[in-house]
Amino acid sequence: MTIALTGGGTGGHLAIVRCLLESAIKKNIECVYIGSQNGQDKAWFENEVRFKEKFFLSSKGVVNQSKFGKISSLLHTLKLSKDCREIFKKYHIQAVFSVGGYSAAPASFAALFSHLPLFIHEQNSKSGSLNMLLKPFATKFFSAFEKEFSPYPVANKFFDNARIRKELKNIIFLGGSQGASFINELALNLAPKLQEQNIKIIHQCGKNDFEKCKKHYQSLNIQADIFDFSSNLEEKMKNADLAISRAGASTLFELCANTLPTIFIPYPYAAKNHQYFNAKFLQDQALCQIFTQVSINLDDFFKAMLKLNLEDISTRLQNITQKNGGDILLEKALSDNLAFIR
Repeated sequence: MTIALTGGGTGGHLAIVRCLLESAIKKNIECVYIGSQNGQDKAWFENEVRFKEKFFLSSKGVVNQSKFGKISSLLHTLKLSKDCREIFKKYHIQAVFSVGGYSAAPASFAALFSHLPLFIHEQNSKSGSLNMLLKPFATKFFSAFEKEFSPYPVANKFFDNARIRKELKNIIFLGGSQGASFINELALNLAPKLQEQNIKIIHQCGKNDFEKCKKHYQSLNIQADIFDFSSNLEEKMKNADLAISRAGASTLFELCANTLPTIFIPYPYAAKNHQYFNAKFLQDQALCQIFTQVSINLDDFFKAMLKLNLEDISTRLQNITQKNGGDILLEKALSDNLAFIR
C-alpha cells in the first residue's frame, strides 16, 4: 500500500509528518511526500531517504493576500492539484493524509478530485483556513482538541524522558530554534531572582540572541545551560522542573508527553490567536498557567512560578496524550475506512 503525506510550512506541521512516516514504515506502508518549495519543508525532508519519493511544489498561501492575489493563488493551486493527480496515478496512491498548512492544498484538492480518501490532522485548537474549508469533505478529521479525542503525534523520545516533578530546581526557557525575543528578555530579567533561589537555568534562546544572552549571564556570574538549537531537546526538558514557553501545538504536546509543568506565554500575533486557545485547553483542566505578553509583571510572574503544585500537574499531564500517537491515527484512518481505499 502507498499513501501520500502532505502539508508543512512550519516545524510543528512537519514533526507530525515525520511521526506519521515512522508509523507507516512499521506497518509496511510506503509514503510519498508532497510539500512546498517554500517554508521549512525542503529543509526537513529533502534528504529524507525513507520516503518512496518527495515533491516540493511551488505552493502559495492565500491568507493576507489581496483579492487579486487570492484568485491568482487559487488558480495556481488548481494547476498544482492537476500535477498531484499525475503523481497519484504514477505511484498508485491509495489515500492522502494532510497535516495542514498551505503546502497541503494541491494534494488535498487532488485527493477530492481523484475520489481518494482524504484524512486531515488539525494540530491547533483553532483550525487553519485550509482545514476548515476541507473538513466537510474529509473522510476523517483528527484533532487532539475536539470531543472525539485523537492523540497528537509526538516522538516517543519525549515520553521516554518523562518524570514526575516535585520541586523547582531547574527551569527551562523555550524560545524555539528561531528564538522568541520576549521570552529571552524575560529569562534575563528573571535570572537574578532565580539565582537567589538557587534555581538553575536552561535556556533555548535561538541563534540571533545567543551571544547577547551568553554575555548577560556571564555578567551576572550565572552558569546557565544556554543553547540556540538542540536535536535532543527531550534531554533538556528531562532536566527541567518547569518550562516557560510559547504555545505552539507541537511544543505544547511535547511538554505534556514529558509531563513538564509549564507557564505559557502565547505568541500574540498567531493566526486566530490559536496559541492562546491551545494553552487554554490545558488551563481549563488546571494543568498550566497562562500569562499574556502585554500583562506580565515580573514579581507576579515569579510568585506564580513558585506557587505551582508541580507534582500534581506533572502527574495529571500523563493523561493528556498517548505514546505512539502516529500509529493510532493511521490505524483509525486506514482500518476504519478500508471500503473507501482501492
